[in-house]
Amino acid sequence: MSDEAEAAVSRLLDIMRRLRDPVSGCPWDVEQTFATIAPYTIEEAYEVAGTIEEEDWSALKEELGDLLLQVVFHGQMAAERGLFDFGDVVLAITDKMLRRHPHVFGEAKGIDTPAAQIAAWEEHKTRERSERKAGLLHGVPAALPALLRALKLQQRASTVGFDWESAPKVVEKIAEEAAEIADAQKSGASSDRLQDEIGDLLFAVANLARHLGIDPEAALRSTNAKFTRRFGAIEQALSAQNRTLTEASLDEMEALWQAAKASE
Repeated sequence: MSDEAEAAVSRLLDIMRRLRDPVSGCPWDVEQTFATIAPYTIEEAYEVAGTIEEEDWSALKEELGDLLLQVVFHGQMAAERGLFDFGDVVLAITDKMLRRHPHVFGEAKGIDTPAAQIAAWEEHKTRERSERKAGLLHGVPAALPALLRALKLQQRASTVGFDWESAPKVVEKIAEEAAEIADAQKSGASSDRLQDEIGDLLFAVANLARHLGIDPEAALRSTNAKFTRRFGAIEQALSAQNRTLTEASLDEMEALWQAAKASE
C-alpha cells in the first residue's frame, strides 16, 4: 500500500475516533452500538453488490468506501470496549488468508484449479471448526438472507454426505412439499403451519438450485428485475392510452404482460 493510501486509512480511523468522542463527537455516532450499526453494514454490502450488477464502477468506488466505513465503525466500538481494534481485524484476515492459501504462500501442491481451491478452503474451515469443537453448521450467519443461508446450510451438510443424490430427487421433493401446502390449505391449517410448509418448499427449491449449479439468490434477483421490467411495460402501455392500472382489467394487464414478454 502506498504512503498516500496508508495516510488515508489513518485519517479515516482518526475521523471515526472523533465522531465517537463522547464529549465532542457526533451525538448520533456516539449512541450507536454493534446491534444498531449491523443493519447498515448489511445494507452497504448489498449496495456494493448492486453497483457490480449494474457495472457502475464509479459508484462501486463510493460504495466500497461506505462498506469500509462500516468495518472502521465496528473496529472503533470494539476498541472502546477493549475487545480489539481495526488493526486486529486486518491482522486476523491477513493470517486467515495466509493459512488458507498454503499453495500460494507455502509449500502445498496440487491446488491448481478453482474447484480444488474451494475444496481445500472448506477442508481448512472444517478443521478449524473441529479444533473449536464447533458443530458442522456453526458459523453460518443467522443474519444472512434466508435463501442464501439455506444454500450455505445445505452446502455444509453435503460435505458429510447428508444430501439428495441427484437433482431429479430434489424435484420430487419440491412436488411433495407443494402438495403438502395444498393439503394444509384445504384442511384449514393455521398460518403457522402454512408458513412452515412454505418454508420447506423454499428450502427445497434452494436445494434444487444448488444441485443445478445455480445461485438461488442471483436467480431470484434476476426474476425480480424481470418482473419489474415487464410490469413497467404494462404501466407504459396503459399510460400511452391515458389509462391507469386501476382502470385496466386483469385480462388486459395479462395481454400487455405477454406482449412485453414477447418483445424480449
